[in-house]
Amino acid sequence: MKLNNLKPAAGSTHSRRRIGRGPGSGLGGTSTRGHKGAKARSGYKKKVGFEGGQMPLQRRVPKSGFKNINHKEYFAVNLSTLQELAEAKNLTKIGIAELKEAGITNGKKLVKVLGKGELKAKLEVEANAFSKTAEEAIKAVGGNTTII
Repeated sequence: MKLNNLKPAAGSTHSRRRIGRGPGSGLGGTSTRGHKGAKARSGYKKKVGFEGGQMPLQRRVPKSGFKNINHKEYFAVNLSTLQELAEAKNLTKIGIAELKEAGITNGKKLVKVLGKGELKAKLEVEANAFSKTAEEAIKAVGGNTTII
């Protein structure tokens, strides 16, 4: 066996179909496109969502709702969580870094402190937002709130 007499195995390759090269080829005439219609013409391209002239689904279904571009997604942290963290690690100041260290947040999301639970420790809390009840509860025990 030499490089000059290598051939693919018998039946493994097929010759390319030469469409539209006269009736003798067996693939002339309509050139495998059938008779008439949009798909038989040159330059045919179906539009996205086209349903053969029927009213497409995206136009049949009514529009509803909207997406508020000013919406901010907050990660909620309750006062009970802050109390547990303060007791466990003996903290007086809790910020996003401490919450991330404790595994409560990932440090990428905005943090909002909510008023669920009871706060006994006097804390300085740093967060992106506070609910009214949370802010009142923190100040009631003598703590401070700082919005970052």
